[in-house]
Amino acid sequence: MRKRDLEICLERVAGFAEPDAAMEQYMTPPRIAADIVFEAYRRGDIAGLKVMDLGCGTGMLSIAAWLAEAGMVVGYDASKAALAIARTNAESLGAEVEFKLSDIRSVEEGADTVVMNPPFGCQRPHADRPFLEKAIALSDCVYSIHMAGTLDFVESFCETRGKSIFWRRTYKYEIPHLFSFHTRARQTVEVAAVGIR
Repeated sequence: MRKRDLEICLERVAGFAEPDAAMEQYMTPPRIAADIVFEAYRRGDIAGLKVMDLGCGTGMLSIAAWLAEAGMVVGYDASKAALAIARTNAESLGAEVEFKLSDIRSVEEGADTVVMNPPFGCQRPHADRPFLEKAIALSDCVYSIHMAGTLDFVESFCETRGKSIFWRRTYKYEIPHLFSFHTRARQTVEVAAVGIR
């Protein structure tokens, strides 16, 4: 599998029809999703394994994991509307992903690897904490996206739970004008993807 081929496939993933600001529903850009999942694949954390996507939205990371040869992929989200789009996206790409409606705090099944793009906490401070807590509890390997400015917190959060960051990469993340409080056509923020063990 080539990373560019993965990105090209992910460009077909549809985003949110009516995004919810309170849930910080921003679709992970295909370029970033492909880069993170390919890194996990390259490190042996995807192919043939059970992968879970917490807060899967319309399925970008879930579908990427399946395309990267995961043995099983499960995506969880609290939005019925998002999951309906995720199922359509998976079907259009022939991806065998199981999508489940649930608050991530209620998820109990484990996985070999968790991939996720949790809320950044712009609308509700610390919104990413329950996702980190749950991911670390359910898997020995986590790939997650956070605001770059919060990396010190993420690192200390992991360390207090006996985990550490083994990989990190920063990206420019473009957020389109989706909500009334957005003042620009596009805003670019710096985010960091991390690998946690």
